[in-house]
Amino acid sequence: MKRYLFVGLSGIALFSALVVNGQTPTPKKAAPAPAKPAAAKPAAAAKPAAAAAKPAAGAKPAASGILAQANDPVVIQIGDTKITKGEYERFLDGLPEQIRTQATGPNKRRVAEQFADLKMMAIEARKRKVDQDPKLKAQLEFQTEQILASTLFKNIADKITIDEAAVQKAYEEMKGEAAEVKAKHILIRFQGSRVPLKEGQKDLTKEESLAKAKALKAKIDGGGDFAAIAKAESDDAGSGAAGGDLGFFTKGQMVPQFEQAAFTQPIGKVGEPVESPFGYHLILVEEKRSKSLEDLRKEIEGKLRPELAKKAVDAIKASMPIVVDDAYFGK
Repeated sequence: MKRYLFVGLSGIALFSALVVNGQTPTPKKAAPAPAKPAAAKPAAAAKPAAAAAKPAAGAKPAASGILAQANDPVVIQIGDTKITKGEYERFLDGLPEQIRTQATGPNKRRVAEQFADLKMMAIEARKRKVDQDPKLKAQLEFQTEQILASTLFKNIADKITIDEAAVQKAYEEMKGEAAEVKAKHILIRFQGSRVPLKEGQKDLTKEESLAKAKALKAKIDGGGDFAAIAKAESDDAGSGAAGGDLGFFTKGQMVPQFEQAAFTQPIGKVGEPVESPFGYHLILVEEKRSKSLEDLRKEIEGKLRPELAKKAVDAIKASMPIVVDDAYFGK
């Protein structure tokens, strides 16, 4: 059984794509072979063939059938139906980017074989006049409407010019959420923590864990090296091995209790122990920074573009009022 690659597209949608974008191409007629002269008969002279028309001066000769085939060769043949390279590539242009990437990459042949299978079934369906079924016609018409509507929305969105003032306003609103903090931490787990207990380690109660965290904070405040203590004492094995270093992180990446403390603590000072489902944390904030407008421009424009496109669609809707019959559909 073949494993189909057209992820996210139903068979109906694919057949619709074939019907809309890839109608069965009419095979190009090969250039007729030159007629062989008949053997001369002694009784009657053979009639001379009509002289070939001479091209006008300066005019380029038309491409021969052989040359045309060389420029756009047949790459798939299904029965009597021939599909040229150009026709196949036009079909690919109408597919989602993910599938198009597969069709031009390592799965090039497999996608072509799947296309041929679908095309073969579509050809046979037309022979059997399946495409004349009223229900199928209605279904294809609905899908065509969907394709047209989504394509129109994309065209509108792609052509929208985003005002720089709108970008700046959006940046001001979101730069706080895009702030980053660089911090280290020491974790002291307690009973019920999400962090597994190390072999041979005592399972501390909350009270014992808090007491240990406070003792370690006092040691650091007295001049102890945060990184060395993290390596020796932290129950977060990952960051502990790196001296408690967590690198930069943004809002939404840490548990709420940790995030609240990290984004409000002053730089360079170890805060009071912070409780989370993992245990008690000693947090040392080393740096805070905000992303620049240029860092966030792509994200901002990606958010504004569909919003502005929706406003444009609302304007179209206002110019084309929709009336639904209450008597038939109800209120």
